[in-house]
Amino acid sequence: MSPIVEARGISKSLGTGAGQVEAVRSVDLTLNGGELTVLMGPSGSGKTTLLSLLGCLLTPTEGTLRLCGTSTNGATAEQLAEIRRRHVGFVFQSFHLFRTMTAVENTQLALDVRGESGKEARSKAEAVLTRVGLGQRAGKFPRQLSGGEQQRVAIARALVAEPALVLADEPTAALDTANGQAIMEILARLAKERHRAVLVVTHDTRLASFADRVHFIEDGRLISDERTAAPVHRLRSRA
Repeated sequence: MSPIVEARGISKSLGTGAGQVEAVRSVDLTLNGGELTVLMGPSGSGKTTLLSLLGCLLTPTEGTLRLCGTSTNGATAEQLAEIRRRHVGFVFQSFHLFRTMTAVENTQLALDVRGESGKEARSKAEAVLTRVGLGQRAGKFPRQLSGGEQQRVAIARALVAEPALVLADEPTAALDTANGQAIMEILARLAKERHRAVLVVTHDTRLASFADRVHFIEDGRLISDERTAAPVHRLRSRA
């Protein structure tokens, strides 16, 4: 497995003075291409802060981070933004879709910010919507889509620029069980395509069954690391 993310001893302090909190503490973490990793922990454990560090939305107070072989140490805000654009796709719990745009237009936005537009960009957006099972719904607005379908659009938007790393923060929290399982199956399958690393942050212990590797975080520290023997998604995907 080739490493997409290599974090060594990364820590992050938030706030100042008496209100300062060490949200992430001396974390060592590697995310490999071709694997879906689940990061689990209770509210306030540091899950989202760690995801933000790995996605270059935040910079570590201490430690080193390499993304696709590029060190982020000393990078400016503009350089971090470029790393995100080139290598990272984000999926969030609340979808973040524009209500006045269709599914294909929402997906194409991720290409627009990279300077890609026109027919080729639209074709890419349509193709990735087909890959997540929404090829026939590309012209629908968010209000015409179910919660599960809206999350698929969000996944398509994260994937359309072919990132090496996909970071999903509680992607099933707003969905019912059936739709949540369908989304996890999509993410697990997509981890295998083009050798991506996919990290899913969640407090839901049921999602561990979809993972190749599971990490547990508590009070900002990784407290265990488990490799799963036979992820359920591999069995379900053949059904």
